[in-house]
Amino acid sequence: MHLSRTAVGSLFLGGALAATLGSLLYPAMLGVQKASSTPDRIIAAPESGKVSEADRDFVVKVRAAGLWEYSVGLMALQKNTTKAIRTAGQQLASEDASLDAACRRTAGQLGITLPDQPSPQQLGFVSRLNADSPEQFGADMATTVRAVDGQLLMTIASVRSTTKNSLIRALAADANETVLDHIKVVEKTGLVDFDQAVFQETSPPSPPAHDLTPPPPAAGQPQVTLTPPADSTVSPRPMVE
Repeated sequence: MHLSRTAVGSLFLGGALAATLGSLLYPAMLGVQKASSTPDRIIAAPESGKVSEADRDFVVKVRAAGLWEYSVGLMALQKNTTKAIRTAGQQLASEDASLDAACRRTAGQLGITLPDQPSPQQLGFVSRLNADSPEQFGADMATTVRAVDGQLLMTIASVRSTTKNSLIRALAADANETVLDHIKVVEKTGLVDFDQAVFQETSPPSPPAHDLTPPPPAAGQPQVTLTPPADSTVSPRPMVE
């Protein structure tokens, strides 16, 4: 299933789920602020190296982050916003689609089950931004992406420094580049509220654990894929050997 501009709203705001095959256990609880507290608990040992719970949770986090942020990128292209916000939205959606393809390849190689919707917390970001007026949307989008991607950047560094799996290291490198690009492009809009973003990044609220965990995919449905927006200049990421 390809995710287009017309499908993104219904999928993320109450539409049907989709599914992917996988063999590793799906996370019971998954936060977005930090890596798993059990990085040494090994759940698989393929040729690419041992896979820990933290590795699996990281792949799921990358997938969920791309799903909500891609939706917001398309939103920026649809709303009557400034050129800087439309440029940011184009880059978010294009690079999230590219990183998602790499994430799905890695998950397939390692037998990791991926979600097809973001977490309830991330859906809340999408819903709030969708309800914004065009005038308010830009500042809210830039600050939210800056804060959430700042948290994700710390998770990437933690997983990259502890994983024993070469495929996870490659995905972490791709994710690091993408997240840094997203942070820079929203900062270029001049609309980031840095006081609010840094506060949210360093002192995030503590919602219930289930709000931080994306739902598992529904059985028997095709996996959702993200389609780059028209005029995208982002090249697909190379296959990981």
